[in-house]
Amino acid sequence: MHMKRLDIALKMREIGAIPLYYHPDIEICKEVISACYRGGMKLFEFTNRGDFAHELFAELVKWSRETLPDLDLGVGTVVDAGTSSIYIQMGAKFIVSPLLNEDMAKVCNRRKVLWIPGCATASEINKAEELGAEVVKLFPGPTVGGAKFLKAFLGPCPWSNIMPSGGVSPTVENLTEWFNAGAFCVGMGSQLISKEIIETRDFMKLEQVSRESLEIILEIRS
Repeated sequence: MHMKRLDIALKMREIGAIPLYYHPDIEICKEVISACYRGGMKLFEFTNRGDFAHELFAELVKWSRETLPDLDLGVGTVVDAGTSSIYIQMGAKFIVSPLLNEDMAKVCNRRKVLWIPGCATASEINKAEELGAEVVKLFPGPTVGGAKFLKAFLGPCPWSNIMPSGGVSPTVENLTEWFNAGAFCVGMGSQLISKEIIETRDFMKLEQVSRESLEIILEIRS
């Protein structure tokens, strides 16, 4: 079933965390996605980083539709409209960017695909929302003011849906700080999918950490 962009946004809020990762080896990508999925993370942000990354993504979409049917795959580190179009054509359910690019908004809005631009100031967040962004990525989270900025911003702008990303870690302390400040959901990369997990191929540990992270988020919210 084709999920509408509002459904994807609500799923992000419901789950609370989106893992993000890239590796040139598709088998490692599959192991990482599967482990996060088993841990309850049914959204995944594939980061557009290496050569032929779009070809890798296309294969992952086909694979996931057969093996993980309720997984929604999106793409991150997209910085222009052309790249957005390529990934949308290949089945991306959402597009995440480290920056605010108006041309990307037009492409994603035209196809009704959730567009999550990266913003670092109140004015950028406002501009992104004017351009139709349902969810805005606070990036890089800790270095643009962290949870204190998020809480202060949501005071006068409680309607905003903010996803901190970059430096978010799967610990009780860090997640509590972000969600108590009003985070809509969080993006987690290297703090969740650590170099050690990849080196040791300990995907059972990744599944466990993913599950524990979501349990922490659920507890904070309740």
